[in-house]
Amino acid sequence: MKQKQQAETRQARRAAFTLIEVLLVVAILGILAGVVVGSFSGRQKSAMIRAARASIANIGTAVNLYEVDTGRFPAGLQSLIQNDGAPNWDGPYLQGGMPADPWGIPFQYQQQGDRAFKITSAGPDQKHGSEDDISSFAQE
Repeated sequence: MKQKQQAETRQARRAAFTLIEVLLVVAILGILAGVVVGSFSGRQKSAMIRAARASIANIGTAVNLYEVDTGRFPAGLQSLIQNDGAPNWDGPYLQGGMPADPWGIPFQYQQQGDRAFKITSAGPDQKHGSEDDISSFAQE
């Protein structure tokens, strides 16, 4: 009977994982997770930049529609959502409220003279006026 217990004990030891084996597996999983997250974050940033460019194009279209209807560019983006007293206003030109870029920062709109405007996203650093700003300049 004693021999049977010793044989079962040896067999049980062989079936279990050692601490080193468990730590090795956890380390490998951590490395793989780091590679996957690093790869994903680079793609996420480029996707957000593309989304910002698409939103800027949509806002530019709304600004142009406003100008076609009223004969002038809006004073600000709020004019695309609510009538600012402009004759022939046929909006709202933007649905869903005041737009924000993919980082949650409101777009900036600047009229550039009588026939041009600029729409800017703060970009990945979330600060307007820096090198990574995403903008579109439109002229008629």
